[in-house]
Amino acid sequence: MTEPLIVKFYKKLPQPTPADDAELWEAGVQEAMREFRQAVKNNYTEGTLQRLLDHPVLAARQGAVLALGLFGSMESNAAVAGALKDEDPLVRKFAHDALWEIWLRGGTVDHAWQLRQAVQAADADQALAVLDELIAEAPGFAEAFNQRAIVLFRRGDYARSVSDCQAALRLNPCHFGAAAGLGQCFLKLKKPRAALRAFKQALEINPSLDHLRDAVKQLRDALDE
Repeated sequence: MTEPLIVKFYKKLPQPTPADDAELWEAGVQEAMREFRQAVKNNYTEGTLQRLLDHPVLAARQGAVLALGLFGSMESNAAVAGALKDEDPLVRKFAHDALWEIWLRGGTVDHAWQLRQAVQAADADQALAVLDELIAEAPGFAEAFNQRAIVLFRRGDYARSVSDCQAALRLNPCHFGAAAGLGQCFLKLKKPRAALRAFKQALEINPSLDHLRDAVKQLRDALDE
């Protein structure tokens, strides 16, 4: 079988292992990553990269999902979410990280910039003000709802956080983070059955969320299921 060209580009990168911290690994290979990103963009469309996520050559799948994390759009959301169930742990790890990057830039360039300003805001009130304005401008931007849900959860406003988690999931059914957050909100609201459903939904989307397996087991034991 002839290997896709992306394998050549990918193999030029210092190869990570599943145990590596993705951010530290990327920081150490920034120049190589820039070259990889440009080489892939020059030779592949986003749609072709999506199709490579099902390629039998492992390095092709690894390279494709890594590239989609670097510049993929929401059009790749479902395809990358499918890679969360790949047999290879590194593909699953790259897919997990890629989805967060895709979600954060899921709106226009201006909306993505506003979202990052809110995420980086040191003050919760400031973050909420930016997110409220962003959601008013871009009511279809799922990650804006998810990030506001996080801020509201930290403030103890669990009911409003539930509403935003649910909105994020309606807009982006692949959002395992919003599903997990919804479960945490229901725990705080003392609704264990609803929390169990939310955690199971998160695990169905992303089976690698091992920390939720313990929560599911504890809830099932408590509910005698």
